[in-house]
Amino acid sequence: MTTAQIALSIVMIVASLFLIIVVLLQSGAQQGLGAVSGGAETFFGAGKATAADKVLARLTSVVGVVFVLAALVLNLIH
Repeated sequence: MTTAQIALSIVMIVASLFLIIVVLLQSGAQQGLGAVSGGAETFFGAGKATAADKVLARLTSVVGVVFVLAALVLNLIH
């Protein structure tokens, strides 16, 4: 195993763990289903993500791309 393969393997492991953590920290999609069962939701609060949700969604995208690119490069090197 070359140094590049070891480095990319470490990047993939770290990215996968970080991706799991970021996905678990995101709020669930079922929170918006309160209107179906009669839950009160104001017009201005509907569909607006909080700042933390936006950051977590952006982090999920970035880390997912890093993970996929590392997997592709590792496959090409191997």
